[in-house]
Amino acid sequence: MHLRSVILLLLVIPSRLIADDLNGIWKGSLTQDPGGCYPRYSIELQINFNNNNIIGKAYDFYDTTKYIKISFTGRYNPVTHRLVLIENKVLEVNIPIDCIPCIKTYDLIYSIKGDEETLAGDWKGHIINMQNACPPGKIYLKKASHSDFVVDIEQNDTLEAIQETLHLKPRSKEMVKTVTVNSPKIQIQLYDNAEIDNDTITVFINNKLLLYRQGLTDKPLTINFNAFANTEYELVMYADNLGLIPPNTALMVVTAGTKKFEVFLSSSEEKSATVKFVYKKPDNQ
Repeated sequence: MHLRSVILLLLVIPSRLIADDLNGIWKGSLTQDPGGCYPRYSIELQINFNNNNIIGKAYDFYDTTKYIKISFTGRYNPVTHRLVLIENKVLEVNIPIDCIPCIKTYDLIYSIKGDEETLAGDWKGHIINMQNACPPGKIYLKKASHSDFVVDIEQNDTLEAIQETLHLKPRSKEMVKTVTVNSPKIQIQLYDNAEIDNDTITVFINNKLLLYRQGLTDKPLTINFNAFANTEYELVMYADNLGLIPPNTALMVVTAGTKKFEVFLSSSEEKSATVKFVYKKPDNQ
């Protein structure tokens, strides 16, 4: 092959070599064979995708007031474009009393045509807390720009258990800044902003507890999370105390891709400092 032909070939095919990006919100429909509560449901998957591993949340609903929220894990094969998702924990149930939650396994194929990305395939499952099979069905989803529900942040079991019994005094929020990033992988580091004086903080993102009564020092408190495009994430820094030198202040260092930002936060017994994050995809993606 001539050198010119090789160069032309390399110019043509790189777009096919870009890794598939399943990260984000997927919305569509799920059908069920006779015997289920409804023959057709709406469904939303919130997929956190990293190195072909998947975690996320599924909203299986007849309408947004009648839904089941279930966490899932999964794996993606970039060669076959196949992903398998396995639901593992029912998080919320708000469905008619005569309907029974079904724990599902999805077998899906990812495809892209132009700007439209889809997931399509089959699902099967079993009735919650039983081995009885649910009537199976089909599923079809498109990647979406927004969610019909609150977008969750992943939280470990220890913090989840603490939050279930946590009762904090309500405080107003003081918006400090909106940080716009061009990478979905966001790292937040929090330091004491002045003299180290025993400030402790509790931090939430989208109402999920991510730091609990942690002291601010010259060593960072670190939060990593995966952002969906065009979705707001609200961080709230709640002051557990005011330290020796009020108010409770922190330096926040945000790293996303090659960009780094610094934000100064101050919380008191009346107000909690708040920062919003938005991931905007670059125009060439």
